[in-house]
Amino acid sequence: MSREPEVISAGEKTEKEGRVIKTRIMKAVGKMPDDREVMELSADIIKNGGLVAIPTETVYGLAGNALDPKASGKIYKAKGRPSDNPLIVHIADIKDLKVLSPDIPENAYKLAEKFWPGPLTMILNKSEIVPKATTGGLDTVAVRMPSNEIAREFIRACGGFIAAPSANTSGRPSCTTALHVKEDLDGRIELIIDGGDVGIGLESTIIDLTGAVPCLLRPGYISLEELISVVKNVDVDPVIAGKESRMPPKAPGMKYRHYAPRGELTIISGEREKVISYINEKTARAKKDGIKAAVLACSENRACYDSALVYDAGSIYNEEEIAHNLFSVLRRFDEEGVQLIYSEEFNTPNIGMAIMNRLIKAAGNKIIKV
Repeated sequence: MSREPEVISAGEKTEKEGRVIKTRIMKAVGKMPDDREVMELSADIIKNGGLVAIPTETVYGLAGNALDPKASGKIYKAKGRPSDNPLIVHIADIKDLKVLSPDIPENAYKLAEKFWPGPLTMILNKSEIVPKATTGGLDTVAVRMPSNEIAREFIRACGGFIAAPSANTSGRPSCTTALHVKEDLDGRIELIIDGGDVGIGLESTIIDLTGAVPCLLRPGYISLEELISVVKNVDVDPVIAGKESRMPPKAPGMKYRHYAPRGELTIISGEREKVISYINEKTARAKKDGIKAAVLACSENRACYDSALVYDAGSIYNEEEIAHNLFSVLRRFDEEGVQLIYSEEFNTPNIGMAIMNRLIKAAGNKIIKV
């Protein structure tokens, strides 16, 4: 049975390596020549094997040279990430896809034309130039082209091939601001590029194109229905429904617990009135027992809870607001020292699958039906 490695703290890391990393934060606006200084510095760090946190339209990423196995190793170490959990390679130009894969199916070009640059990652057979240290030991590579202009400036400045998983310590909620990155990785990486709050707030959709039928491995902002509109037939990996897999993960977020606050999180499923009643009963009992409890609710239900802290994820009629707020709210639970968290479901029409996928992972698949 695989076990997630212990996260090495900044203090332990610097003591073992005999040096101290001073993490700088520099602002960027996504326009040259305004960003020239930060791009030149960050490119120098990457070309010398270092790590830089960058904004994307999804979440902040922890970037290193995707073609350098030592840099990939540093990413895994900085995050405390299992080494069989693949990294996504980010590119800024479609021509670079051919460098990463010798076997690009027609569906890849169709999807790229529709969704790139943007929050879509494609799994392809990898070329020899991509080290297995980047792909988690697999013969496939995950590739995406971000739409964030700062990210694309950075990728071009660094040579075109950047491995960039989310810039958080493994298992924690992903980072949607530069300050979140600093909380997790201060003293472990050389530079954080501050591009402000991200736009989407959830990681990219991942689709596997190496089989006979394309397969959705991780839901995201680009929905299953949107994928089907382009490639017609798409399978859905059973892991998305919460089933366990003994196979090596082909994409990030498939195998290990992710996005989790420190408090115990439980999702309550059922009719609205029953969910509210159940959560109120549980939080009242927690309060009586001296346990700090909180509720994650939609705006419309916020006033229905009276025995605990209530955190508003956004309107149930605005799923993009919920997606944008989710990881920030999960981090706020930790800031407030919350021990017990009860969450409503957010089964919205389009990206509800992605929102619930992250929430279920954060809860360690703990769902109670009422």
